[in-house]
Amino acid sequence: MSKRRAIIIGAGPAGLTAAWELLDRSELVPLVLEASEQVGGLSRTVEHAGNRIDIGGHRFFSRSARVMDWWTNILPLQGAPARDDRLLGREVPLASHCRQRTPGAGAALRRPAPDPELSDDVMLVRQRLSRIFFEGAFFDYPLSPGWPTIARLGPGRSLRMGLSYARARLRPRRPERSLEDFFVNRFGRELYRLFFEDYTEKVWGLPPRALPPDWGSQRVRGLSAGRALADGLLRSLPGGLGMDRSARETSLIGEFLYPKLGPGQLWEEVARQVQQAGGQLRLNCRVTGFELAEDRVVAVRVEDPRTGSSERLEADLVLSSMPLKSAVAGLGAAVPVEVRDAAAGLAYRDFITVGVLARRLLLRDRSDRPSLNGLVPDNWIYIQDRSVRLGRLQIFNNWSPYLVRDPALVWLGLEYFCARGDSLWERSDQQLMALGAAELERLAVADPRDLLDQVVIRMPGSYPAYHGSYARLPLVRRYLDGIANLVMLGRNGQHRYNNMDHSMLTAMVTVDGLCAGRLDRDGIWGVNAEGSYAEERGSR
Repeated sequence: MSKRRAIIIGAGPAGLTAAWELLDRSELVPLVLEASEQVGGLSRTVEHAGNRIDIGGHRFFSRSARVMDWWTNILPLQGAPARDDRLLGREVPLASHCRQRTPGAGAALRRPAPDPELSDDVMLVRQRLSRIFFEGAFFDYPLSPGWPTIARLGPGRSLRMGLSYARARLRPRRPERSLEDFFVNRFGRELYRLFFEDYTEKVWGLPPRALPPDWGSQRVRGLSAGRALADGLLRSLPGGLGMDRSARETSLIGEFLYPKLGPGQLWEEVARQVQQAGGQLRLNCRVTGFELAEDRVVAVRVEDPRTGSSERLEADLVLSSMPLKSAVAGLGAAVPVEVRDAAAGLAYRDFITVGVLARRLLLRDRSDRPSLNGLVPDNWIYIQDRSVRLGRLQIFNNWSPYLVRDPALVWLGLEYFCARGDSLWERSDQQLMALGAAELERLAVADPRDLLDQVVIRMPGSYPAYHGSYARLPLVRRYLDGIANLVMLGRNGQHRYNNMDHSMLTAMVTVDGLCAGRLDRDGIWGVNAEGSYAEERGSR
């Protein structure tokens, strides 16, 4: 008798987590279908000329202990300092031993924790620093009250911000009808105008007053000017008294885990373990449609975009992290017209990274955090400047020193938000490289004569948007939940701005239900809808 097959659409965090968990805890055999040539989804690592790019920046931190343990089972915590930690004499938490097991294995193997200078299969502990670059100066993110901030903003502007925040607390906007209302209620109008309004419009292509408040409630839930002030006071106490990590908003967490060779390294290892345990992975395999019989998916139609050949794959279970609008379109005429219209109107934002290799940066600051070669110590920098299109600047050296082939050079990621078909997306790679070089010069970040190499990476459909037909998403969900053996997972599968850990949790909760004999669809959709899962990662 043949084993039951689960078809998993998408080899990103949700899909690969589901495959690993199914092999570990069920009798279902997963077949993972991935339309591209690389696993990891948005969490992939792209290599160019020996340098590695993390698309968007992925902190491996979660308030879910289950997710944290899962990550360190795949890649164990470092047992010795990383290259830059050694050179700077920086102390980081180190493990003495690690325990690892593959899917289906009964017992974990215990061995010494790896040295990142000797082994690639290791998770590093990294210091988090992300700041705002505004009017040629650095500001903490979230903005922290104090004399350095007042000195940079000026006493008059600082006073207006304080009064504006007090006014917002005394007379909040009710009800919150827009993202602007959400931000003003938590930060005051002056702070919102300076540090949120323009950046948010860069990300989404619409002013915050035209966006619903849902994005804010998911991404910066619980964070406010008052919370940032309290966090700053707690940090200043001896020994960090009062800093209960589990109780603090993740926007304020100071450390995170990170694979030595970038996030894609972890998902490549998960894919390897899935295949070794009997699961299948097919790259360059695009789903073109589904076959329905009553309330079940009986088969998935796929195509190889390289050859145009097509195939019909029978399925007992389908777990999908493909864009929700594409999944509904693939179900065809059986879908009610109002559901099809709601799904077709869902909007996305696209994303471009320009990788830039430079001899040095002109950018300097007075941070007391040590770094190599005088490099600013930030992981990423929010660019608050209306004169440039650049939204965020990644410094990959500070994510992991092993992402850069030559440690004497600087490896940057210039992040642009756009929509397919707009003027930015339609520029050629050479035009985007020229734009990046010009904007680095305008911001006094780097001299174009110091640039050694550039590459352009386009990521369509990166960010499910909270406009378009988003308000009708519950209608789409109700229809899909009525298909007994189809489950929508992850960021694109639920059209929700999930982070990596949230996407993984949707897969874990799904497998929990399958093993218990009953799918908890409310629990699957409820991930990142509750305060206990709140996380923020800037534009992601």
